[in-house]
Amino acid sequence: MTAVIINGKEIASKKKAEIAQEVQKLRDLGITPGLAVILVGDNHASRTYVKNKEKTCRELGMHSILIELPETVSQEELLMKIEELNGDPAIHGILVQLPLPKHIDETKVIESISPYKDVDGFHPINIGRMMTGQDAFLPCTPYGIMVLLEESGISIEGKHVVVVGRSNIVGKPVGQLFLNQHATVTYCHSRTKDLTFHTSQADIIIAAVGIANFIKAEHVKEGAVVIDVGINRNETGKLCGDVAYDEVSEKAGFITPVPGGVGPMTITMLMFNTLKSAKNTLHS
Repeated sequence: MTAVIINGKEIASKKKAEIAQEVQKLRDLGITPGLAVILVGDNHASRTYVKNKEKTCRELGMHSILIELPETVSQEELLMKIEELNGDPAIHGILVQLPLPKHIDETKVIESISPYKDVDGFHPINIGRMMTGQDAFLPCTPYGIMVLLEESGISIEGKHVVVVGRSNIVGKPVGQLFLNQHATVTYCHSRTKDLTFHTSQADIIIAAVGIANFIKAEHVKEGAVVIDVGINRNETGKLCGDVAYDEVSEKAGFITPVPGGVGPMTITMLMFNTLKSAKNTLHS
């Protein structure tokens, strides 16, 4: 068996076209969805991500502002800037690019963003709403994974999902989203004993462990769906995921490539959340 490739670029492109239409409808009503991105310091990877977000905003007809602050900015100054954006009616989404310098408390920063503008879906109020199945801004990468599966016609209800990784950004929330859709979820991590025992029973594997080529063919049962969240560099410097793609794709039923799988969906769902926030102002 050779796996069907889940093409994240194509699905993201389709979703972005739908978002652009909705943005135009809002603009016709006099509302332009606005996203503010705060970048602290000069992390090269962060700067690349931010530029991609700005570009996508422009493509979809959204308003985007980038606030660049020096590495030495105080926590108080950063919190004041967020408070200013919380009160700005032209801004519907606020994103603080992580990681932040060590002298700044990430938790305090995330909690200072209004939950109504938390388009990253990291605020405890949005996490709590997600946990209890209420309407919320969902974290972008986990949300993107659910959309990939839906668009690929892969059913979730009753399936056994094994999540490898337990980060607050991907691992924990994605498991909850599967649970909300009536899957049975197993979380695995660095201290799990006999990982293969768990993953080889999975109908769907979410690989979000941050180690290049960590999931091998032996971890995967025949015909399973394998979603690779990893973005790593191998020993030759080539971009790769957490899944040993060549060997696993010969055994899986469906698989996401790296690049071009989950990655394009993350920014797309950020745009979706920003649009959603702007739409919410119609009812406030």
